[in-house]
Amino acid sequence: MAPPLRGFAQHAREQGTNRVDDLEPATLREYGLTLRDRHTAGELQASTANTYFKYVRAFLSFCVRDELLDRNPAATTRATEFLPEDRGDPDRQFWTPEQRAQLIEYANTRVDAALEATGRDVNTVSNADSDLDTAPSDNEIDRQRAFRDRAIVILLADAGVRGAELFRDPRDADRDGVTWADLDLEHKLLRVFGKSRQYEDVALPEAARTALKQLRRVQEPPTDDWPIFPTGHAPSKFAAYREHTGEDPPDDADINVCLRDEAIAPPALTKAGGRAICKRLTVDAGIDVDDGYLKPHGARRALGADLYAAGHSELAQSALRHKSIETTHDAYADIQAADVADDIDAAWNDQE
Repeated sequence: MAPPLRGFAQHAREQGTNRVDDLEPATLREYGLTLRDRHTAGELQASTANTYFKYVRAFLSFCVRDELLDRNPAATTRATEFLPEDRGDPDRQFWTPEQRAQLIEYANTRVDAALEATGRDVNTVSNADSDLDTAPSDNEIDRQRAFRDRAIVILLADAGVRGAELFRDPRDADRDGVTWADLDLEHKLLRVFGKSRQYEDVALPEAARTALKQLRRVQEPPTDDWPIFPTGHAPSKFAAYREHTGEDPPDDADINVCLRDEAIAPPALTKAGGRAICKRLTVDAGIDVDDGYLKPHGARRALGADLYAAGHSELAQSALRHKSIETTHDAYADIQAADVADDIDAAWNDQE
């Protein structure tokens, strides 16, 4: 609950309220409006926005219990009137097998084109024969981006990892993106900070392991704490350098070279950045999607649906890291419903 509660505290301060006992329903009403705006912008699902509000209301209930408040300002109709309506119908996008294949094929094509431009081979490509003390060329940058984008696509499609587990969330200090230290190829896993807010192991199929091996060979991270998917945002890189050294880099120096020379890990790509990559790849690959683009979570749902539909419900539970098989069943109730419908049809046909 900590990140949403911190967000609410910041909102209250911005509204001029600095003490819990000064909170009024109007402050909560404005907070609900803020959550609705974030939902409208596509940043939060309606269910998540309502959950965040429930966290605040629960916290304020504790304050009432501990006699810090006479009443709960969140437990009023006025306080909740601007919350987005939660109809219990979350975004249910699934990558179809055709979309998945087309996106992976396009990501592979970009890698091949980048290698051709630099005259290198996928099995031997590395930065060892290039000068890491000088600014990377445009071809080198394109090559790293192609390998990065392919690794992102395959991790989403084949490993069922959540975007929030791969990328940095500026609103959540605990989600700073996966690093190379989190990768354990010997045991075929990637350690992530899961939805449960505990560290979890993601099983990596062969395609995901290969994509990460090749990305590491291209990237050659100078330290284990280097993010697997570094940000391309130059101001963030400059800020990381200043924070570590206390000074600006030389005027004529490339910030990427400076970070490597000092072994200063840049920030990881943000969730918004990850979504932007998915949007760009969807468009560039010529994939037609009803709701805009292939969203990161749609890949996870598709993986679970494929495993579940094939009768591997326990494997789906393990791959998606659900705590109970009931969660997996609930997530794919539509597939169950289709099976039941087929069984009903078969029963009627048997009677005819």
